[in-house]
Amino acid sequence: MRLRTMALLAAGSLAAAGTLVTALPPASAASAGCTVTYKVASQWQGGFQGDVTVKNLGDPLSSWTLGFDFADAGQKVTQGWSATWSQSGTRVTAASMSWNGALATNASAGLGFTGAWTGANPVPAAFTLNGVTCTGAVATSAPTSAPTSSPTVSPTVSPTSSPTPAPTGAAPVLRVSGNKFVTTAGAEHRLYGVNRSGGEFACIQGNGIWDGPMDQASITAMRSWKIRTVRVPLNEECWLGTADVPAAYGGAVYQAAVKDYVNLLVKNGITPIVEMHWNYGLYTGTSSGCADVKATCQKPMPDAQYAPAFWTGVATAFKGNDAVILDLFNEPYPERATGDATSGWKCWRDGGTCAGIGYQVAGFQGLVNTVRATGATNIIMIGGLAYSNDLSQWLTYKPSDPLNNLAAFAHIYNFNTCANTSCWTSQLAPVAAQVPLTLSEIGENDCAHGFIDGLMDWADANRVGYLGWTWNTWDCATGPSLISNHNGTPTVFGQGLKDRLARVSD
Repeated sequence: MRLRTMALLAAGSLAAAGTLVTALPPASAASAGCTVTYKVASQWQGGFQGDVTVKNLGDPLSSWTLGFDFADAGQKVTQGWSATWSQSGTRVTAASMSWNGALATNASAGLGFTGAWTGANPVPAAFTLNGVTCTGAVATSAPTSAPTSSPTVSPTVSPTSSPTPAPTGAAPVLRVSGNKFVTTAGAEHRLYGVNRSGGEFACIQGNGIWDGPMDQASITAMRSWKIRTVRVPLNEECWLGTADVPAAYGGAVYQAAVKDYVNLLVKNGITPIVEMHWNYGLYTGTSSGCADVKATCQKPMPDAQYAPAFWTGVATAFKGNDAVILDLFNEPYPERATGDATSGWKCWRDGGTCAGIGYQVAGFQGLVNTVRATGATNIIMIGGLAYSNDLSQWLTYKPSDPLNNLAAFAHIYNFNTCANTSCWTSQLAPVAAQVPLTLSEIGENDCAHGFIDGLMDWADANRVGYLGWTWNTWDCATGPSLISNHNGTPTVFGQGLKDRLARVSD
């Protein structure tokens, strides 16, 4: 949304890491070896999140199964991601997925789960990879002696720590399957919810990190609407902590706040979409939002100076947590600068030097590559031209993703060019037939909901998700605002979305 210019499970928010498991391997015909790092990333009364990284030290693997035993009978895996998880008694196995089964020598795989515990929550004492005990060493023959020491893994949080409120159920791990988002069980999962603006503007303006509360009470209010997806707009300069941002609101402080909020959403069963909204770069051409080089308004495309570093950092923070979705850029409009749609789409995909844009552009193919280079397997969402309102050539210029885990999004308001059923059917429906499509911003500038009612009718008929702009207590006269207070009291506009979510969401 560009009107208001004034204005995970994420283990990265906790710093401690587990130690490596040490034991001896059995015989193996091929060179075999592995190390495992296990972290209790967060814990609350009766529940916890476990993050696991397994590194293959032996010959390359085409598939793998990680195994371990819980020490307490009350410990249970309740939901997992980046593997097919199962448990029998205290024995737990995590089998690789189709997209992460290949594990080269010295390559690592990140996976994790949420769990339950009663009585105590000790960490597992040992792990196996394809039946080989992980020792941190490579073995080609059977050992002749028993282990000489007891392996240990240190939890980040002990069961005696002060408990935090238990979640009602973590957000599902999602992946792309054809034109649907699906859970690890293969169930279709559409994205219904809201945007939560603030993280894109408050920090660069020196007013804090967020706009209003980002706590459990505010999320409880969201869940009362049956919101199950929240898009979180961010500012690249704030994340990176550039000199343009007050130190109190940038860098590590900002990153920690983002990670904490994403964690809280996931714990409450809400899918977070982490999105780069405002970026660095001077642009004063057609449709310019500001004449400021700083990240203080909507620019036509991501910049090559900071955007790759931003996405390296964000993807690293949330990799292994596939309940979190990554949205590469809010509202591209390169065609306004380059002069036509064809050159605009080429700039959109390829970046580089784009006519009319005074800074080097980071194209979306390059940013997809940047994210995947971190090892992140999260779903990536990309919009189109004309402030994400034009998807006419999205399929033609769709970036390549080695994981085939890309999705499309569009922004639809009553004042857009593509704002009627005919356009949605001709332009959006073909995209929705090929990849998952979400209308990640919907709204109208009249404080009513007649327009979005018709739009949501179309989206429901075409199996497309939607998110209202925005869960902020702003005056509806200045732009679409869903609530009049942070207890979740809807505006007239917000009431339309709330009523619809009561019918379609959970």
